Amino acid sequence: MKALDETVERVDLRRDLDGLVELEAASFRNPWTCEMLLAELADVAVALAYVVRTTDRQQAGYCSCRLIEDELHLNNLAVHPTQRRCGLGRRLLEHLLHDVFDLGARRVTLEVRASNAAALALYDSLAFVRRGLRRGYYTMPVEDAVILWRSLP
Repeated sequence: MKALDETVERVDLRRDLDGLVELEAASFRNPWTCEMLLAELADVAVALAYVVRTTDRQQAGYCSCRLIEDELHLNNLAVHPTQRRCGLGRRLLEHLLHDVFDLGARRVTLEVRASNAAALALYDSLAFVRRGLRRGYYTMPVEDAVILWRSLP
């Protein structure tokens, strides 16, 4: 069930880290650990992370990315399994794309599992274009990654 009036905001590691670890564990076959998240988000010069919260302030999803020059690489996007297909991933991505454009991003790229039809449909609906394939990119199980790009705005 979709929570009304969800909010998207930048991650505060002091407050949000445990919730990010839980979202990773609930969302991925090979989740990032607390240490991996800390290492990824520690470089404040390029690392960005956003969380979407429901009306009760619970973390329902998050994304992490790196902004280098005018190019954004979306590393992870996770929505809690109980909150999927309610528009939270779209809300999170739309907020991210608007915010990073204001920060100077002009292109966005990411990889997604070739079998992840729901994610591919979401990215397609947000004007991402399939530009290539990375063979055997993912593990557990081994799977190809579809490379997606989008120009901003």
